[in-house]
Amino acid sequence: MAQFIPRNISAEIFDALDTSPVLLLNGARQTGKSTLAHWIAKQREFDYITLDDFTVLNAVAEDPVGFMASFERPLIIDEVQKAPPLFVTIKQLVDRDRRPGRFLLTGSANIFMLPKLSESLAGRVRIITLWPFSCDELRRTHNRFIDALFARRFPRVDGEDFSRAEWIAMMLNGGYPEVQNLPTQKHRRDWFSAYITTILQRDVKDIAQIAGLHELPRLLSLIAAQNGSLLNLSSLARDAGLVLMTLKRYVTVLEAAFLIKRVPAWFRNIGKRLIKAPKIYLTDTGLFSYLTGADAQRIQTDSRLLGQLTESWVMQELMKQASWSATRPDIYTYRSAAGQEIDFILENRSGQIVALEVKASAQVTSSDFKSLSDLKERVGPQFVRGVILYAGERTVPFGPDLLAVPLSAFWLLPKI
Repeated sequence: MAQFIPRNISAEIFDALDTSPVLLLNGARQTGKSTLAHWIAKQREFDYITLDDFTVLNAVAEDPVGFMASFERPLIIDEVQKAPPLFVTIKQLVDRDRRPGRFLLTGSANIFMLPKLSESLAGRVRIITLWPFSCDELRRTHNRFIDALFARRFPRVDGEDFSRAEWIAMMLNGGYPEVQNLPTQKHRRDWFSAYITTILQRDVKDIAQIAGLHELPRLLSLIAAQNGSLLNLSSLARDAGLVLMTLKRYVTVLEAAFLIKRVPAWFRNIGKRLIKAPKIYLTDTGLFSYLTGADAQRIQTDSRLLGQLTESWVMQELMKQASWSATRPDIYTYRSAAGQEIDFILENRSGQIVALEVKASAQVTSSDFKSLSDLKERVGPQFVRGVILYAGERTVPFGPDLLAVPLSAFWLLPKI
């Protein structure tokens, strides 16, 4: 049996169980939700059931009220999206007894993108998303990179022998738990092929009854090719050979299954016309590598693909680490009508921002900070700092509140 790897979101999960009657732990299939749920069951003495068990699912469908009445202890229900009638039953039970920690639900679909299911638990549930492993989880550390970005002083990251080959291999693997122990690229390709088939045959059908399951793999591949680009639904519909309304529905379904993510555009009145279209990303670089046919040899010679891979990896690490940070910033992208672009804007609840650019090279020059410097002048005091994340080894200042920071800061950053 593979060794249990602690998840950095665990503290947030236990806090939710101490304060809310219902916790929904959702995320894509195979991100480790069931493993984490079993571990939590042992820590808190929960009963555990999974609706992947056909017999249990039938019992729930036959009599959800009677089924739930048979449990006296707090209950974990795995893959809860498979039984929509349970949401009404849980609502009734919680309305009669709002003690915290009564139910921990896990699901491979974002039910709050699906109104008929979400209405039952609105105001009664806390939601936490479990993404694939972050780079620091795989190294058994708990990084605070997000909080450090907003701190008064950013800690220095220096001294690691940054192996380009190891860095590329880490990104190509992605963060899905089962992929980490697969010995060859062929095994990883086979796993992702089976994974996508499982998603389409099981989770997508749980989310929405759609006729075009055979069209979704091609759509995923088209999105992978545009990974990190501004989302143009009309263009994507033409490329996929789909009616625009059908394309919109499919994109929503893929997002509800946690396979893709739209990063919205940052907007503020700063004296420039800004593009308001979101960027679109796959949620795992291993999945991106599979869909684009990227491998270590190709990455070494295709700078555009390496740039896409690196930007996608950074987006995913920001998304994961933001979920357990104290800052909890919103993540945006930035592009002006004149073509000035910044990969990511992080904005905290006070309206302070950190701007991040991503470079796959090991060298940074002052000209790389042009967009960051311009934004700093326009935003004023609420601009905390601008950072270029690069494949180097040292933190290098390029002026007040402007830094070049190694990508390894995502797992090496000292405590603040």
